[in-house]
Amino acid sequence: MSGETTVDRAIAAALAMGAGTGKGAKRDSGQGLDTGASLLAADPAADPELRARGERYVRLAWERGWQPADVVRLVRRDLEEAHVRLLAELISAEARSYERLAPRWAAQLAELAEPGQEPAPYRADRFSYATAVLELYRLLARLPAIEPVGPVPGTPVHQPAAEGEPRMLTRIRALLAKAEATGYPQEAEALTAKAQELMARHSIDEALLADRTHRGDVPGACRIGVDAPYETAKAILLDAVASANRCRAVRNSAYGFSTVVGFEPDLEVVELLHTSLLVQGTAAMTRAEAAQRAAGRKRTKTFRQSFLMAYAHRLGERLAAATDQVTAESAGSADGGGGLLPVLAAREVAVADRTDRMFPETVATRVRGATDAEGWTHGTSAADNAHVPGARPPIDRR
Repeated sequence: MSGETTVDRAIAAALAMGAGTGKGAKRDSGQGLDTGASLLAADPAADPELRARGERYVRLAWERGWQPADVVRLVRRDLEEAHVRLLAELISAEARSYERLAPRWAAQLAELAEPGQEPAPYRADRFSYATAVLELYRLLARLPAIEPVGPVPGTPVHQPAAEGEPRMLTRIRALLAKAEATGYPQEAEALTAKAQELMARHSIDEALLADRTHRGDVPGACRIGVDAPYETAKAILLDAVASANRCRAVRNSAYGFSTVVGFEPDLEVVELLHTSLLVQGTAAMTRAEAAQRAAGRKRTKTFRQSFLMAYAHRLGERLAAATDQVTAESAGSADGGGGLLPVLAAREVAVADRTDRMFPETVATRVRGATDAEGWTHGTSAADNAHVPGARPPIDRR
């Protein structure tokens, strides 16, 4: 066709076979990719156009609602590490055109490379390189539109992004990092309890400040990866953490993430606490399984699945109780806490409304029950022993 370039013909050949993305994607027979890769390998002059086309695909992904971490997660799941490196190069190059990035975007871009370094480039012979590029471009070209969780980089914003993070969050992050690193459970519990106290006060203080100053805060959203294995249990844990912090989580199982909707201080708390509790739960599951094997009882996937399901279920109860406790204490304080409950109620309504507008067609999904009694028992025990900041010790139910 007149005016068609080598890159046009190569991409058309790659897109002509195979369909979709994700676990159910139809695999290419190889003919289309081989044709496209051969065209590119034989035409070095097409390299600049090929690179520019990739940056356009990345930009198109942002316009369709995707963010860097979402695309990297999908590529890592469906393709190979070489494709992740190619994608990191494209994202970094495309991002250099923006004067300012939102904090979450900047953090996601920083994770693509070592501090102060560009992503390591992918090197291969021309045919292998072209094949990998076409496989990546085919996935990017077929990304569907999803619910956006923030403005596309480069679009005007009414308020400039704040530099750095609040000092309170820096303290919370440091406390949780120490709690996860220490080998002494009592020290970890004390550190995490202090962190949760700061989390709860930070969230309440922000809510009251926004109300007093008529700041006009509105709910936002962020995405958190929910990766295999045992993604259902992990999603339930995230939902419990979100609910306890006045947020709502909606899972997208096809693409391996959940979208959490809430006010910004609460979203930050959800991200920090979910990560910490997942680290604790995974470590506890590993210890429980090792003990089972030492006793001569072989454990299976059902043990681990049941363990994490019980862990998530029990932690949901503990987190909800902790939130109620802190809220009651704050609402009953003598320094104006009496106005807290209406403020929090209004924020919960706003979060529910934003969630309904973002996801008007969400459906409830039946979760397969736990089938390993010992896994459930150990998971419940691990949740009772988990360092839930600000929560009272669990009741002995023996």
